[in-house]
Amino acid sequence: MNLFDQLLEDSNKAFTGWDFSFIEDTGRVQSELLPWSYGSKARKYLFGAKSMLDMGTGGGEFLSKLLPLPDYTLATESYLPNVPIARERLAPLGVEVVQIKEDDQLPFMDESFEVILNKHESYDVTEVRRVLKQNAVFLTQQVGGTDCVELNQLLGASLNPMYQNWNLQKAAEELEGQFNVLESTEAFPSMRFYDIGAVIYYLKAIPWQVPQFTADTYREALYELHLFIEKKGFLDVRQHRFLLAARPK
Repeated sequence: MNLFDQLLEDSNKAFTGWDFSFIEDTGRVQSELLPWSYGSKARKYLFGAKSMLDMGTGGGEFLSKLLPLPDYTLATESYLPNVPIARERLAPLGVEVVQIKEDDQLPFMDESFEVILNKHESYDVTEVRRVLKQNAVFLTQQVGGTDCVELNQLLGASLNPMYQNWNLQKAAEELEGQFNVLESTEAFPSMRFYDIGAVIYYLKAIPWQVPQFTADTYREALYELHLFIEKKGFLDVRQHRFLLAARPK
């Protein structure tokens, strides 16, 4: 078995929750630091709060490290395989994980939360406003529509039309009618892959980047990319992130 085939086989490692440690902890992929910390922003807005909702908690990885949590803390998750992982992690912390199907139908009473956190999860502005208390805060960090577009270009894959125009300006405009924006920022940090197996693992974990991605479908382009990485030592692509904090009008 050659190196390329070995890396393809290696990329079949199961991905659970929202845990990229298989390629991150081994240094196979590294990301440039953002000019802000979502965790620090979250701690600031949670100070003194008695209730919060974490939208799209994944496997509960981030929320479980955000201690101490408000007395009334709930989390939502729409991806079915993540729900039992999140529940196992968060139940000992007193956090209920609610499985949802659509983000425009949150199963909560009006004005239930003082803080809503949303990291890389879709949301419906009107529904978020409905379940937030007055003088509450909505904090979201989003993945922008140009995230890692170089991967699509190198593989000859089309961009996902659902996300292409998603950016800070559009998100802020959507909030304007019902929220006052407290802070907003956007960045395009570099992401570096050191082997093709890490690229494949990432694309399989993020299925919306290249829809219907499989290593077999893109084998020829992946092999050319493998040769490029072997020659240069790495592949750099550009991420797209933005952050918004807003308070209901």
